[in-house]
Amino acid sequence: MAPQARDLAGLDAAVSHCYACPRLVEWREEVGRVRRRSFADQAYWARAVPGFGPADASLLLVGLAPAAHGGNRTGRMFTGDRSGDVLVAALHELGLASQPTSTSSDDGLRLHGVRFTAPVHCAPPDNKPTTAERDTCRPWLVRELDLLRPTVRAVVALGAFGWQAVLPVLAGAGWTVPRPRPAFGHGARVLLEPVADGPALTLFGCYHVSQQNTFTGRLTPAMLRDVLAEAWQAAGGEPTRRHQG
Repeated sequence: MAPQARDLAGLDAAVSHCYACPRLVEWREEVGRVRRRSFADQAYWARAVPGFGPADASLLLVGLAPAAHGGNRTGRMFTGDRSGDVLVAALHELGLASQPTSTSSDDGLRLHGVRFTAPVHCAPPDNKPTTAERDTCRPWLVRELDLLRPTVRAVVALGAFGWQAVLPVLAGAGWTVPRPRPAFGHGARVLLEPVADGPALTLFGCYHVSQQNTFTGRLTPAMLRDVLAEAWQAAGGEPTRRHQG
């Protein structure tokens, strides 16, 4: 269905009807039936989760996959869990999100020039999708980048999984990826020239906003803001609140 999507709204609608990976479908639906005790009274989305953000975004943030009780519950990327709290708070401080919290799909959050997505659109067991599941889901990300190509100028890969997943997608979407492929690292920055006529794109690496990283101090709010601010400037955005301050 991905190649047939004519715009991002159509792509986002189509991805929620994907049943391509039996293990992921079984898991996401089981989580929606069993539920966490603190969310026992809520109806879970329990489907593939589409990207979120404006169709003319200049900055794309690529994570790993929806959290079982976050995006899989709320139906929106980086919403309803601690990872989303940390990421959206940083974006809000930079003036790139309308509010500092991301709690539900109807909470009024708006992103300014920024879009969330992931290489895997279903919540995986133990937060670990297989290589085959990543590759099966790849056409969604390929089409998303095709549709964003007129405006996107920077990508932030949140974590090594996102970095490794997005490199072949960027190559397939028309950008030149160096050989050997650049290694992931927090603060890594790689300029990708277009294969043919078109815009260049800058890829940034950032530690994932998982609790494992934020609770241990491996990724601090300041570290996250610095990468996001640098990526926003590379995307051609106006100076953020952080730079203005």
